Amino acid sequence: MDSDHEAYILLLLSDSNLPTGSFVASAGLESYVTHGFFADLSSPSSSAPTAPPDKMDYTVNFLRDSLSSYAHSALPFVLDAHLIVEDALKEAHEGAEGALDSALRRLRELDELYESTTLNHVARRASKNQGVALLTLFSKGFSKPQLSRHVRRAEPVGAPEPDAIVSKLVDRLKLDVRCEETHGHLPICWGVLTAALRLSPERSQYLHLFLQARSLLSSSVRLNTIGPYAAQQLLLHAVRPVVESEMSRCKRLTAASLTSQRSSAAAQDEDKALLGPAMTWPLGEILAARHDLQHSRIFNS
Repeated sequence: MDSDHEAYILLLLSDSNLPTGSFVASAGLESYVTHGFFADLSSPSSSAPTAPPDKMDYTVNFLRDSLSSYAHSALPFVLDAHLIVEDALKEAHEGAEGALDSALRRLRELDELYESTTLNHVARRASKNQGVALLTLFSKGFSKPQLSRHVRRAEPVGAPEPDAIVSKLVDRLKLDVRCEETHGHLPICWGVLTAALRLSPERSQYLHLFLQARSLLSSSVRLNTIGPYAAQQLLLHAVRPVVESEMSRCKRLTAASLTSQRSSAAAQDEDKALLGPAMTWPLGEILAARHDLQHSRIFNS
């Protein structure tokens, strides 16, 4: 896919007005603040006045630890789901029978694996809410409108249109979620969405990690730990090196047996296979699991 198309899709997906459901989740930040981790606990108790804690530093610390854990746990599933859909679309376009059925089965298996590896119910709840929102977003906001029948067809007569294949795949996956035959977790649905929009796997992973960081900063603004200008400063000066560092570590991580053949072949080119997922921040998991125990909450998760 040409770079102009990718750039346009990146602009669309990075629009903060997209209804992706991310505003309901703080990824553990609210619990982190409530449990006192934005206070300087290392200073000795004394009656002498002390300077207020630098909330920018605390926010960056949380952002770095949270993104590292999320990259290791979610990006393998984004990659695998993306490659599964890419392969299914190629096979279906070539007329292979059962390509969509096979892809849906593998996506359900991948979804079940993510459910099993997500350690707390709060994170699972947020992931499902945002995943379903992405499938609805594609059906209502990114699928080709009815006026497309007036657009000149680029496909040869008798060949299935890529947009029709994509819409059918997403609709069937969304039906499976509604029938509770699968969970519809965020990383899997993000991989499906970006593959359907012909975004490259690496761009898909990078944007997913960036949007996770932006969501964390948006949550911080709503919690009044930092202001909107400070959030923009962090997006420019602090988020990019963290995202690029985690991408270099995690972009080749895979969920092993559920990966497409292309991903397995790519892993063989490395010095050793990079198998995921992994959780790298136990404290964050504990605090996120305690979210529902707070006396008052702004966020659902």
